[in-house]
Amino acid sequence: QVQLVESGGGSVQAGGSLRLSCARSRYNLSGYTVGWFRQTPGKEREGVAVFVPDSHTIYTDAVKGRFTISQDSNKLTVFLQMNSLKPEDTGVYFCAAHWGWIAEDKLLDRSQYDHWGSGTQVTVSS
Repeated sequence: QVQLVESGGGSVQAGGSLRLSCARSRYNLSGYTVGWFRQTPGKEREGVAVFVPDSHTIYTDAVKGRFTISQDSNKLTVFLQMNSLKPEDTGVYFCAAHWGWIAEDKLLDRSQYDHWGSGTQVTVSS
């Protein structure tokens, strides 16, 4: 069983920063494709950033240049550094993982991921 635990959410003003963390309970994330997704009321859960096992990263256009996804050297935690936050970044952020590789054009597709955390709330006020 892959249990993912997110942390680091909170409330900030526009222009501020937050860093989210995603850790797997008891084991590391070596070999997993790990993504961050977000959801707001009335909208579908959307992919934000993905970390691929070879350390390749991709981002949705709305966060490019502002968010950075990374993994620690022990492959225990995947981080999402969020800078220059905007009110439209508000939502519940979920960490998700898939063992192995996902086709490049489907990396931001939530249906490709098998394991999900329970989410952490991010609120950005104007």
